[in-house]
Amino acid sequence: MAHVQQTPTHLRSYSDPMTAWFGWVLFVGIVLVGAGLINVMQGLIALLDEDFYLAPASKLVIDLSYAVWGWTLLLMGAALVASGIGVLRGRTWARTLGVVAASVNAFVNLGFVTAYPAWTIFAVTFDLIAIYTLLVHGGEARAPREQRR
Repeated sequence: MAHVQQTPTHLRSYSDPMTAWFGWVLFVGIVLVGAGLINVMQGLIALLDEDFYLAPASKLVIDLSYAVWGWTLLLMGAALVASGIGVLRGRTWARTLGVVAASVNAFVNLGFVTAYPAWTIFAVTFDLIAIYTLLVHGGEARAPREQRR
């Protein structure tokens, strides 16, 4: 039986051409980083200055203290930043983390809508765009990284 030698993975060229969705994937990576940084700022504000928000914690959709919201937003922010950087670098794990983080972030922001309604509209919209882009076209971010090999 003849042994067929294949080209090692690191020496193969990426055969799929880049499409216009590559730009969207990069945009989503930047949006994830930006949304994560905004979540971190919101979380710090919730921890340090409860009076900043429009409604007291008891009037939020989910009645939790601003300290709980602050830590939740900090953790969500860190996950979004990590996934955004990973998406920009073309990492597959970042796509999965990005979809999960954007999904959870949309629900967290819906629970926080009373405190900061304007940001909730933007956050949920960007989360939905990120989820769609990462699920359907997220693999296109690998193209430049694999072409360099």
